Amino acid sequence: MRKLSMDELNRVSVGEFNELDKLPVICVLDNVRSQHNIGSIFRTSDAFRIEELYLCGITATPPNREINKSALGATESVKWQYFAETYLAIEQLKKAGYKIIAIEQAENSIILEDYIPEVSGKTALVFGNEVTGVSESVMEIIDACVEIPQFGTKHSFNVSVSAAIVLYHFYTRLKKYLV
Repeated sequence: MRKLSMDELNRVSVGEFNELDKLPVICVLDNVRSQHNIGSIFRTSDAFRIEELYLCGITATPPNREINKSALGATESVKWQYFAETYLAIEQLKKAGYKIIAIEQAENSIILEDYIPEVSGKTALVFGNEVTGVSESVMEIIDACVEIPQFGTKHSFNVSVSAAIVLYHFYTRLKKYLV
């Protein structure tokens, strides 16, 4: 077995990426404080071709050297917007017909493996702060909550790991609808 060369990976250019169909998902970062986590989420968002990232509250924005360390250029391919308050992003998404899903441990949450994304729908996934999670004010206005099951001694994943797990779940269920 050998690793594939960069040429064999058949990566698209940023221009080509912009023309491709996107997974009908927007990720909302609710006060994510670590710039490395933000960069990692940009990179994962590029990998799964999501529509856009909404960066909210204290979440840092590009251009930013610390974000770029882990984004590795994904800030150039993934569309993003900044909102001073997360609820403003949620309001805009609701008006545009998005289903708002928090990724959080909460009452009546749906275990990720049991959640089936709507093929014809648009989804916004809300990922919270590394310490406090999705803010209570946002939890009051979501449509659903999805939880990633965990079986160890810790009670949470890193936010960038959570984003990767959830986006992979959505991608595997919706990829056949992408060109």
